[in-house]
Amino acid sequence: MNLSQEKLDKISPKLKLEVLLALFEKYEINTLNRVCGFLAQCAHESGNFKFTSENLNYSSSALLKVFPKYFKDETIAKEYERKPEKIASRVYANRMGNGDEGSKEGYKFRGRGYIQLTGKNNYLDFAKSIGKSLDEAVEYCSSDEGALESALYFWKREKLNELCDKDDIKAMTKRINGGFNGLEDRKQKYEYYKSILA
Repeated sequence: MNLSQEKLDKISPKLKLEVLLALFEKYEINTLNRVCGFLAQCAHESGNFKFTSENLNYSSSALLKVFPKYFKDETIAKEYERKPEKIASRVYANRMGNGDEGSKEGYKFRGRGYIQLTGKNNYLDFAKSIGKSLDEAVEYCSSDEGALESALYFWKREKLNELCDKDDIKAMTKRINGGFNGLEDRKQKYEYYKSILA
């Protein structure tokens, strides 16, 4: 496999060869399957590498559908509608190491990276793994390099290389997504990236 900037530009101009090579070596992304599996999943999860932070700008009707556990009726949903900080603070309160809604930690530790790292505990573990403070890790995840490395950290932690080696996109998707949302798109990207990078 011969990675080049020209080939990467066909996937996304945000992917920089020098950064990728260093991080891929660190996280053992060292075969065609692993490179294409990782990039395909990240591309799907991040809108083709456009988004590094979770979009929480929900309408009241969307809140009722997406988070029915936290927004049980129209009145509560209307109060939070189009207020990302309030929404995340409520939805992610008292779990994943976050404090209560008033702490606003749900918003501070909302999803970031090409595969969304979410919750204070996950940020703490990531920060420790890369030798940064918690606040530095949060800021880093919003950069292109940090969005990439946080996804690689998740990838390694969840042992996704093993599934790449088996060509098992379905199992990869389940582990990342919790279900099979966007499975066809992920498969298409995987095969397309293989055709570019082979």
